[in-house]
Amino acid sequence: MEKILVTRSSMPTLEEYAEEIKDLFETHWLTNMGPKHNALEEKLAEYLKVKNILLFSNGHMALELLIQAMGLSGEVITTPFTFASTTHAIVRNGLTPVFCDVNPEDYTIDVTKIESLITERTSAILPVHVYGHICDVEEIERIAKKHHLKVIYDAAHTFGVEYRGRGIASFGDASMFSFHATKVFNTIEGGAVCFNNSENGLREKLFSLKNFGIWDEDVIKDVGANSKMNEFQAAMGLCNLRHVDDEIAKRKKVVERYQERLGRTGGIRISQEQRDVKANYAYYPVIFEPETFGKTRDEVYDLLKVNEIYARKYFYPLTNTFDCYKGRFDLGDTPVALDLSKKVLTLPLYADLRMEQVDRICDIILGK
Repeated sequence: MEKILVTRSSMPTLEEYAEEIKDLFETHWLTNMGPKHNALEEKLAEYLKVKNILLFSNGHMALELLIQAMGLSGEVITTPFTFASTTHAIVRNGLTPVFCDVNPEDYTIDVTKIESLITERTSAILPVHVYGHICDVEEIERIAKKHHLKVIYDAAHTFGVEYRGRGIASFGDASMFSFHATKVFNTIEGGAVCFNNSENGLREKLFSLKNFGIWDEDVIKDVGANSKMNEFQAAMGLCNLRHVDDEIAKRKKVVERYQERLGRTGGIRISQEQRDVKANYAYYPVIFEPETFGKTRDEVYDLLKVNEIYARKYFYPLTNTFDCYKGRFDLGDTPVALDLSKKVLTLPLYADLRMEQVDRICDIILGK
């Protein structure tokens, strides 16, 4: 029985990667913002349509250090319908996450509920673009300006996504991307912070924090970390960037096949494309309504697993239910997110997933 995982990393050919890293064995420049790193920053800024980008060893450190660099304090409004990293980055900076519910249409933060959560201690909003779906960036901008708040987007799922011709990273004060092996674009591990305003010192601060707080050879201004992307990671990124548009086009065909097979089934709720958005087809989330469909999410998950198909309960559990935060948050504050977390299953999706594999997955779900 053929095993199908929820995702599979996009990679160049061995020959292409070997050619890309060949000069590293001549220069021995392996890390500390070398030529590959700098070339990737330049190419990504152009691709993502953003003025400033800094690369990091992974997306989590990019977000954690971004929060530190922006000097946030008190409370940060965010959502629990996300990966652990989002909430952990807030808490590890000594801040308090205030959880806003999500909307049931695209699973992003419910903008109608943000203002009721703002207090005198609120310093920022940290919305999450989910599965490639973007938040209501215009309403979030309005709220933030009205209340003088910073906006940091967790854009881990939205590499290459555009809204009305603008790169998604151009919204808010800054955005974080993840380039983890499971993402649409990967550098094996890796991440980035993007922003447009280069006059506020954010670039210099972030550069310092990812390199031990070093400003120059003799000046250590910050209590920094070590979060530099190495040259082998950057080389993988340079290779993958050449092919990412083709990879996204292949992912789109997989999504279209899922839509064709599952889109008219009662009790199965699938995502719709957003208006004015150039999508990246990052994930394929399905909501199972057991009263209508006849099976719970967990039953579908187990059925697929028995058949060597490994879907993912993503996002489950909610971050505000984690053991490490036990007793700190009221789940009644985010009922929509809680309900979604019990019903959502992300099905296998990657560029090389064959149509007969998609059909096999759908046949098992539909009992055919």
